[in-house]
Amino acid sequence: MTSNMLLTFRLLCSVPVPPRSNRSNAITCTRAVRVLATLLLATVFATCGETAPAEPLRLGLLTYISEGSAQNAQDRQRAFHLAISHVNQAGGVFGRPVETVVADTRLDPDTAVAEARRLIDDEGVHGIVGPSSSANSFPVAEQVAGPSGIPFISPAAGAARITDANDNDFFFRLTLSQRAYGPALAQLTRERGFRNVGVLYRDDLWGQGLAETFAQAWEGSLELVAVEIGRTDIADAVRESAVGGAEALVVMLFPDEAVVAVREALELGVYERFVWGSALRNLDLVNAIGADALADTYGIGSSAPGELAPAWEASYTEAHGEPPVGSFAREVYDATVALALAAQAGNSTNGAVIRDHLRAVGTEPGESFEPGPDGVARALAALADGREIVFNGASGPLEWDANGDLRRGHLGVWRYTADGRIEDVRRILYES
Repeated sequence: MTSNMLLTFRLLCSVPVPPRSNRSNAITCTRAVRVLATLLLATVFATCGETAPAEPLRLGLLTYISEGSAQNAQDRQRAFHLAISHVNQAGGVFGRPVETVVADTRLDPDTAVAEARRLIDDEGVHGIVGPSSSANSFPVAEQVAGPSGIPFISPAAGAARITDANDNDFFFRLTLSQRAYGPALAQLTRERGFRNVGVLYRDDLWGQGLAETFAQAWEGSLELVAVEIGRTDIADAVRESAVGGAEALVVMLFPDEAVVAVREALELGVYERFVWGSALRNLDLVNAIGADALADTYGIGSSAPGELAPAWEASYTEAHGEPPVGSFAREVYDATVALALAAQAGNSTNGAVIRDHLRAVGTEPGESFEPGPDGVARALAALADGREIVFNGASGPLEWDANGDLRRGHLGVWRYTADGRIEDVRRILYES
């Protein structure tokens, strides 16, 4: 209650009652006071709805840790905690530090669903960053996000099928759909001079979708071969992909699977040239195979770090001694900040309110803010003052359509170098 409201209420409560001889006037006056007091209290209670929630905002990170790429797991956790530190250095959300919980999905959809439910039911989170794979994301979107009314933002789930998930508009993602990645990978493969290729793809929602969108855009000869999840002997699949005289192997696998496939291809003498799918911007492959064998091979991934957000990359490097090497770290950071900003914009920890403000914090109209500690602090301050904002993410624009898909963004062309590095070559703008 403001000081003016309090003063008015006290004055109303102290209105003297007229003498008994003027009972009708007394009744009229008392009723008037009660009406005015009731109106004032209604205003007070309405205003109380705009005060800070009683509980702090609590965010979860739902990602693979004990399985999958160790480099990706490390970089994504680092990015999540960096975002939280930037928010909390600015005073947090609702003037309180944001609390966090991290859950390990492994590369298993059932575990992802169970851990998502645990984060909501047992840990009481109000928003979740993740999951980090398409195969985990689709069941989580349908079985958890929609029924629970808690917003999820996946940093890395690109499967085209997720667009149509029955998620009640509670599942968003910060990577472009494979409708962008597949054609871009096909274009890059043609640019490398290949007209006849073999393709090994992971036999799950992600791999199937990437292979399908690649094949639809490909104009040359093509031999598609699925690789069963958990399969350790890939020699037969490698040979099968080359039966048509393929000039290069397009690899649509996760890093640990790609290590096995590429080693087999080289040892069998079937392939010497490779093109990499969106999960393989990762030094795990170079460390396992060797830089000489992979030098000057190209891939498609998320847009190049640092080009869109130098202040963010500088803050990451300062915190960890090196920029992120694995994929989708910037997307994790952006998803975390977006949930915090949406909660501040709605002044609520309610999942539906946060969801309803996600699109607003990344699109016009509003003042523009950049990622990094200063930009996050100023964006939070603007929202606390009731102003509209546009937060430009470290990964690119945060502009979601009605399905929770990005309207536009950047893909990155990169290559492995002879000295064992990943070199970013160029960005490709995509707009739906």
